[in-house]
Parts: sequence; C-alpha cells; structure tokens
Amino acid sequence: MAANRLIEVSYELMVPEEGGMVMVERTSRDKPFRFISRLGFALDAFENKIVTLEPGAKFEFVVPKDEAYGEYLDEHVIELDRELFVIDGKFDELHIYPGNVIPLQNEDGTRFEAIVEEVGTDKVTVNLNHPLAGRDLHFKGSVIINREASTKEVEDFIMHMSGDGCGCDHDHKHGDGCGCDGGCHCH
Repeated sequence: MAANRLIEVSYELMVPEEGGMVMVERTSRDKPFRFISRLGFALDAFENKIVTLEPGAKFEFVVPKDEAYGEYLDEHVIELDRELFVIDGKFDELHIYPGNVIPLQNEDGTRFEAIVEEVGTDKVTVNLNHPLAGRDLHFKGSVIINREASTKEVEDFIMHMSGDGCGCDHDHKHGDGCGCDGGCHCH
C-alpha cells in the first residue's frame, strides 16, 4: 500500500464559458492548496495527476467533468417550502438569500450543501448541483511540496478536517489559513 503524501501546490483553475476561459480559483506559493493524499480530500483525478510529481514540477491538465463533478442536472434544482427556513416564527433572512450556500440534511440524516437561487413568497429554490458541475476543470500550476506524510501529519489533517481544528463548516474562502475550503478540489 502506498504511503500518504503531504502535497502543496499553487495553481490557477479555469473553466470554459461562452467566449473563452474564466478563472474560478487561484492559489499561490504563500497560500497554497495543501492536502494529504489518499484521504479523499482532493478529487481523485486531480490527485492522481499531482501525486507523482516532484517539488518544482510544473503541471497543466484538464479534469473532464465526468471525473470532476459530473453533469449539471436540472432535477437537482428544487423548490422547498419557505416554512422550512422559519426559526422562532421568523424567516431566516440572515442565511436564506440568493447566492448563499446553506447546509441541508435529508430524512436519512445525510448532510449536503445547496446554493439558494431564489426566495419567493411561498418557496425557496435551491440548487444541489456543485457550482462546477457540467464543466471540465483546467488546472495550471506547480508543485511546492510532495513528500511522505508522517503519521502525526495524517492524524492532524484528519482531526482538522473533522472540524476539531478550526470549527470548519466548509463555508469560507480558500487561503484563509484553515486549509479547509470546500473548494473545487473537495468532494
């Protein structure tokens, strides 16, 4: 069995849009994307391209949508009763507004995130598709660190990702010091 690897990369992530490519994320040497391989934190296709590269290596590759976040599915845009977002008799305007990412839970207890698309008088429309669903991901960057991770680093990373290290709920921006961003490379 291969060892877990501590990997840091800086990159630009571009996606196709009408008229060309649009940048959706950029990391830097000062604020790199840091992860430990084989823990399911990075997309498998992304990790597989990076894990064998030496520090200093440059990379440029495309992760096709079927190996990233799949197709955009219209049936993943749903309407929920506005009543579901009432707390103490009042609609939760602080968290339920167009563009906000909100945590949801189904009847089985499975947690997931949704993007609020529209708030109506009776319904709230949410999108369960990943923001990058239906798009090929174009990565260009370089490897900063790629080495075997120590047992302590693996344990610390797992504890950090469980929320014990920063209280992370995956609702903050990449590069804020937490290392846990829920960005494009997360599952």
